Amino acid sequence: MQLNSIQPSTPKKSRKRIARGGKRGKTAGRGTKGQKSRAGRKIRPAERDLIKKLPKLRGYRFKSLKNKRAVVSVSAIDHAFQSGDVVNPASLVVHKLIEKKGKIIPAVKIVSDGTITKKVTVEGCAVSVVAREKIEKAGGAVKE
Repeated sequence: MQLNSIQPSTPKKSRKRIARGGKRGKTAGRGTKGQKSRAGRKIRPAERDLIKKLPKLRGYRFKSLKNKRAVVSVSAIDHAFQSGDVVNPASLVVHKLIEKKGKIIPAVKIVSDGTITKKVTVEGCAVSVVAREKIEKAGGAVKE
């Protein structure tokens, strides 16, 4: 047995070429008219249409998508809380100084906008340096 004498066990099947004349005249099995009957037809996938409708996210690393902290001023805490109260994200939601995002309470930062006269204890919130000084000057405490 030589390599040139080997025959394939199944005959070679040629690809069906549509729209080349022969026995399939006129529309050549493609139906009539429209994008699907043309040569070189390419239908855009449905996912592509969805992707094209989304807004572009610009900027380095898309900072707008990150969870931003809710900002609460010292003067707002002074108006909402009594002396001796504990200020934490849950109590800020109860006093309606911040809103939940769905079922999640956002991270909170307390800034030094205004003045505070009441003695409060701050827990579980980020506090700016000047706000910490104002809270401690009023007799309160900041716990991390």
